[in-house]
Amino acid sequence: MNFKRLLIAFSLLTFTLGFSSENGHSEAGKEEKYNPVPFIMHHIQDGHSWHFWGEGENSVTLNLPVILWDNGLKVFSSAEFGHSNEAGKSEVVEKDGKYYVLFHEKIYETNASGDLKLDEHHHPTDENLKPLDLSITKNVAQMLLAALILLIIGFATASSYKKSQVPSGIAKFIEPLVLFVRDDIALQNIGALRYRKYVPYLTTLFLFIWVLNILGLFPGAANTTGNIAFTFTLSVLTLLIVNLSGRKTYWMHMFDPLGKGMPFGGKILIYLILVPVELLGIITKPFALMIRLFANMTAGHIIIMSLLALIFIMKTYAIAPVALGMSLFIYTLEVLVAALQAYIFTMLTALFIGSAVEEPHHDH
Repeated sequence: MNFKRLLIAFSLLTFTLGFSSENGHSEAGKEEKYNPVPFIMHHIQDGHSWHFWGEGENSVTLNLPVILWDNGLKVFSSAEFGHSNEAGKSEVVEKDGKYYVLFHEKIYETNASGDLKLDEHHHPTDENLKPLDLSITKNVAQMLLAALILLIIGFATASSYKKSQVPSGIAKFIEPLVLFVRDDIALQNIGALRYRKYVPYLTTLFLFIWVLNILGLFPGAANTTGNIAFTFTLSVLTLLIVNLSGRKTYWMHMFDPLGKGMPFGGKILIYLILVPVELLGIITKPFALMIRLFANMTAGHIIIMSLLALIFIMKTYAIAPVALGMSLFIYTLEVLVAALQAYIFTMLTALFIGSAVEEPHHDH
């Protein structure tokens, strides 16, 4: 319990120091009001370097590999981009006669001077060329870390069961989770006949999302589950598994929702409405999964940052106890949300699979 309190206090202190550093830059103009949006957006977005704390030369940063495909493979460290200026543009990097610049965490092909074509809002236009970016960003690095953690846990659990069928060590923690996914999620939503072959996927899905949610609460960590590309990928996997598992009754309900009780002539007008709606449901179900996980995990980070920003927006430490107290409450709530969102995503995935493999009902 003391370790958890220390971790939460250290996280809040790290976020507060980050805001303090940002506030120092904004006060140079004295009349300029503090704008927390750039810092908040920088915290929740992906990046080619993993920034933990500090600013400028005193920052603690892990430089990640940049992997580009532009008429050949180009690999180099993100450290070569150097520090971005106030406009968000990095130094120019030259590789094999081509020049690249990092602008708000997007890599663009440019000239030796680093010129980019910007619109009136200072956003790069479509005229700027972008190489195929296959880099290991901080979100990818955190996914690899989560996968490594799960592999270590898996091998440690297997090693425990080789010694004894009585769980010990990490197996005492993992076994109830696996049984929970098997009995309360897979069995209850898919059914006793076909639930077993989906248990490995559902267990992996639950643990992977949960571990990533927990890692995202550490200071300087990436907000992987708050990245729309990540949740989109998980939703596509659900889409494929559900529809590839669909039985005859699933597709018959899709294309013949009224059954055989009514002549075709009387059903055709209804079918023109129901069939498109049923087919649209194939897309909307995983889309809802994607948005739910993305929105909930991103919202928690934004709320904590916004509460801490009140200290610098109002320019008084009198608000600090309230801001820190509310931030601590939301941070604690996020620990619960981390497990809850993993459960909801896994449970709904099992529910969609269950509807696809459901046995036909016979009237007596």
